[in-house]
Amino acid sequence: MPLFDRGLIVVTDECIKDDGADWPKLTWILDARNEQNLVPISTLPLPPVEEYIQKGGRFGSHNVHENRPGPSFHSEEIIIGCFFNAGIRVYDIKNPYQPETIAYFVPEGPENSRVPSIQMNEVYADENGIIYAGDRWAGGLYILEMDI
Repeated sequence: MPLFDRGLIVVTDECIKDDGADWPKLTWILDARNEQNLVPISTLPLPPVEEYIQKGGRFGSHNVHENRPGPSFHSEEIIIGCFFNAGIRVYDIKNPYQPETIAYFVPEGPENSRVPSIQMNEVYADENGIIYAGDRWAGGLYILEMDI
């Protein structure tokens, strides 16, 4: 996701294997002021790998809410991402060299899922700061209100 006013790009690796088989899958912040020389400057912090890799299913980055045209949440400092069994995570990147986790939501694994943990797969935030997030298998739709 480009952050045009700041000359930054947010890029996600995508976890595609269960139980940490392809760990680490990170979300990167790149300095994009020179398009011919993109420079990774940091990664968004993940929760403790030893805790989440054991939960089952996928663990790591999937995607982020994008600054889409039209009515939706727009920010060049707050990043909202989904991280499969690590849930929905919100980051402050005012200092892109030291991103900070400022909120997260990790529900219990849903019944009748093919894996024992939540698998947050998609995230969207509307113009009122309401986050809509979906589980990959059986958890349905989660609706959260940001208070940041």
